[in-house]
Amino acid sequence: MSKLSQSVAVLLAVAVPCLAEDAPPFKKGDKVIFLGDSITQGGNGPKGYVGLIRTAFAEKHKGLGVEVVNAGISGNKVPDLQRRLKKDVLDKNPALVVIYIGINDVWHGERDPKRGTSNEDFEAGLRDVIGQITAGGGRVVVCTPTVIGEKAENSLDKKLDEYSDVSRKVAADLKLPLVDLRTAFTEYLKANNKEDKEKGVLTGDRVHLNAAGNKLVADTILKVIMK
Repeated sequence: MSKLSQSVAVLLAVAVPCLAEDAPPFKKGDKVIFLGDSITQGGNGPKGYVGLIRTAFAEKHKGLGVEVVNAGISGNKVPDLQRRLKKDVLDKNPALVVIYIGINDVWHGERDPKRGTSNEDFEAGLRDVIGQITAGGGRVVVCTPTVIGEKAENSLDKKLDEYSDVSRKVAADLKLPLVDLRTAFTEYLKANNKEDKEKGVLTGDRVHLNAAGNKLVADTILKVIMK
């Protein structure tokens, strides 16, 4: 088994159940929206995580024309998702929305507390976004944030763990599928970053995904959303 396959196996052990078995199958013209920040925005190319998922849908659901939409915008935090939710998500009537957020809520708060998002506001904002999507008939999958730096110990790890706990709690409370990317990334790096590199294993610059990171995220999300 390859290192990347091993990391996917780790995630499968920490992800809560997939989309409900009795959930309606994807149908012609359905939209699947990936809602997030620059990690999502940058994942739109053929080898990006959204691009890889788009290809997988085209192969798995031939003839249905399921549209995979990238709704990632650089610098976005949870409050930004709330402000643009109607235009970028609700007005498109998605069948499914995958929310992958949290990095900027932590990163901006470290640089300037006034620009960050408190744990309470992060939770309230995430619940609001999910509530509006489900009220409109869309299903939701929640992803935990990943990493800011790949070394074994980083100054922002505690905060990233806190935000990940919030995402886990919200998903559990609302009985939503969770993709625990935080755990998958940290376990993968423990096994495969023996040189304790700051970047270059799953990211190109400490945050944004390289080819291995994109494939890990795509494969892991597909295990949850692909029927």
